[in-house]
Amino acid sequence: MDQKLSKVILLLSCPDRRGLVSHIAHFIFEQGGNILDLDEHVDTESGMFFIRVSWSMNGFWVSASELEDAFRPLAKDFQANWKIHFASKRPRVAVFVSKYEHCLQEILWRHKTGEFAVDIPLVISNHQDLEALVVQHSIPFHVYPITPENKMEQEQEELALLRENNIDTVVLARYMQVLSQQFVDAYPSRIINIHHSFLPAFTGGNPYRQAFHRGVKIIGATSHYVTEELDQGPIIEQDIIRISHRDTLKDLIRKGRDLERLVLIRAISSHIEHRVLVNGRKTIVFG
Repeated sequence: MDQKLSKVILLLSCPDRRGLVSHIAHFIFEQGGNILDLDEHVDTESGMFFIRVSWSMNGFWVSASELEDAFRPLAKDFQANWKIHFASKRPRVAVFVSKYEHCLQEILWRHKTGEFAVDIPLVISNHQDLEALVVQHSIPFHVYPITPENKMEQEQEELALLRENNIDTVVLARYMQVLSQQFVDAYPSRIINIHHSFLPAFTGGNPYRQAFHRGVKIIGATSHYVTEELDQGPIIEQDIIRISHRDTLKDLIRKGRDLERLVLIRAISSHIEHRVLVNGRKTIVFG
């Protein structure tokens, strides 16, 4: 059997106590599994334990369909939040975008080259501008114009489309709309956003212009899970780049967009490879 087809990933968090790693490793050993990768962390402040462990199902005595039931008693004893993922199951990702194309371009390019082991059944936008780009990649493009009057109705239609296409994860690739609480609640810790890291210092329009006129020396980008608090969700990935007095406003914008592309890609990769556990307002991101 191909190793990827037989690879299983367990993400688990629970109150910390002695012997957790040993119990999990022993469960895998008892069933004939071979651990491929294991990473764990204890948050001493909250007293919580976090683990990501992957193993091969080759020779495993429990079938894939019975695996969750087999592990459930142990997880119950741990009082754990947990999820088992099969590497052979490709996540289904919907991309939301407005008019900026740089993040969308990066996602579509990496998907086309096979770097992203995901399916992208659709792209949703509140504008028509990027339809030609998406159609070039043979991906259906859906437009839902948003106004204050129709926002809730349009979101209901979008959610219905996502359910119809069995979407696992939503990526906001510079989607310039604030999602409602009903939308966020439908995909907890499964909506990924990207924005510049000037917040909260430079709010509103033209943040790069504001930063340029203040003479900032560092610009950055942040990717996070979307919560009810605008741009305050648990951070998955960040990066920065230094700038100088020689950089023009156009340089800041170009460098900022480069960061946004790469930071979003790294955040998506961590998420679809099941390397992220949410810990309150923070994340544990296993390398």
